[in-house]
Amino acid sequence: MSRLPAWIGQHLAAVRAIIVMTVITGALYPLAMLGVAQAAFHNQANGSLVTVNGKVVGSSLLCQEFVDSKGNPLVQYFQPRPSTASSSTDKTDYGCDPLYSGASNLGTNNTTLLQNVQARKAAYAKLNGVPLADVPPDAVTTSGSGLDPYISPQNAADQVNRVAGARHLSASQVQALVSKYTQGRTLGFLGEPRVNVLLLNIALDALPGQHT
Repeated sequence: MSRLPAWIGQHLAAVRAIIVMTVITGALYPLAMLGVAQAAFHNQANGSLVTVNGKVVGSSLLCQEFVDSKGNPLVQYFQPRPSTASSSTDKTDYGCDPLYSGASNLGTNNTTLLQNVQARKAAYAKLNGVPLADVPPDAVTTSGSGLDPYISPQNAADQVNRVAGARHLSASQVQALVSKYTQGRTLGFLGEPRVNVLLLNIALDALPGQHT
């Protein structure tokens, strides 16, 4: 029989339970999950980093801007969807900054959003030489995170002629790369087909005679 008062024994049992559960859920379980992730999903667990000539150039899970020092799109590259993930003070930060991930939180009737969409539509149509009515939605709207690395196949198709002309390639060569980097629906039915912009642009630079 314990000589300790019942209430003290109950508290000691609770402390022991806390220690055991802390070890299991705070140390053993995380370490086990880390081991499984590194063994089975090494690339994904480490950020799905993309390397070119041994140098990390980005992540396939994050969008990346392809613009000049003034934020103008580089015509030789496919452009990602618009991004609000940028610093409001850094004038060289034009989007796709993981430190500022987030949406605009503007509703569909917000005048600022409507003006932004119209301006993006006009700029996209002019850049790619397509009718305003044919501009795809993902070319003028941002994603919830502002870091979406994908564009729709239609968005990519609209940019093929511009990229091909800037690189002195045939449209069929560029379209073949677009098709290669187009991913289907997850498990065949989740989401929509999509094109990874970073991987596509890297593949373009790797073509013979192109900048690397």
